[in-house]
Amino acid sequence: MSQRTDFVYSDKQEPHRLRTKKILQQHPEVRKLIGKNNYTFFAVLGLVLFQVAMAWLVKGSSWWIIVGAAYLLGAFADHSLFVMIHECAHHLLFKSRAANRLSGILANLPQLFPSSVSFERYHIKHHSFQGVHELDADLPNRWEAKLINNYFIGKIVWLLFYPLFQIFRIQRLREIKPFDKWVALNFAAEAVFIAAIWYFLGPKAIGYLLLSFFFSVGLHPLGARWIQEHYLTHDEQQETFSYYGVLNIVAFNVGYHNEHHDFPSIPWNKLPQIRKSAPGYYDNLKYHMSWTKLFFRFLFDKEISLYSRIVRKERGKVALTDESRPDMDLVRANAANASAQAVH
Repeated sequence: MSQRTDFVYSDKQEPHRLRTKKILQQHPEVRKLIGKNNYTFFAVLGLVLFQVAMAWLVKGSSWWIIVGAAYLLGAFADHSLFVMIHECAHHLLFKSRAANRLSGILANLPQLFPSSVSFERYHIKHHSFQGVHELDADLPNRWEAKLINNYFIGKIVWLLFYPLFQIFRIQRLREIKPFDKWVALNFAAEAVFIAAIWYFLGPKAIGYLLLSFFFSVGLHPLGARWIQEHYLTHDEQQETFSYYGVLNIVAFNVGYHNEHHDFPSIPWNKLPQIRKSAPGYYDNLKYHMSWTKLFFRFLFDKEISLYSRIVRKERGKVALTDESRPDMDLVRANAANASAQAVH
């Protein structure tokens, strides 16, 4: 790779629809993995209680202990809560859309920034229009990519303030309703939670939660997840990468990203079974085994920049013909996810 000055453009459709079709034809048993996992709610509840308990424990501590606790413990809990919000966004806990959204709002509380409901809308678009710059919030803004490019200091700043850069992407996105009663409920719940923590536990507890949030998505080996998923770190022809390292244990298998994009209606606990059922479709793909290694590689490797992403117009020139269209049973199974686009 040489230093980039623009994104990598593709006129092909994203790879997941076609692979889903082929896997279901050759491995129909994968269809049985589709469903809900009600027990995920207990993970949500446990993680929220863990963060509140940690905030209580450090409320009278010195700041170096608070920073250490946030980096070594809180970041992992908050990152897991992001995965829980992701599960709720795909409605993989309960049949009721409202129950999933309320669960997502609960998971969002220790993160202090009300984002669960909004994430659902932007993330579903990411699945439907992967690589389309006007609809995929996972892609950097053009000015963002130009500003950070492949500079070491720029990458540090980008990771440290990653949530803020994501907010700036909202203005470019089309077809998404930014505010309604669900977003208002998300904001109201967060405001009550912050007020309660401040009143009962004090400002240092808020500081712990705030640091946990920023470490969980940014300047931390966990932040390599955002690079792992779709940045071109191995092959310009492969735009989605999985992570099969040990941190999947505490990150609820979120590293199985190719598998998730292929089957977004399969819950986190069954994602590894997709690869086991159809190894011929995944073992030949490039993947990552260490977020820590990728974290440092991203910071120091000038060949990786924010331009290292594939973009396309609409869904690419290759139409969804009968040969490439996903199995209709799977489409119906994913209807709850897809309908979010029409509703919002």
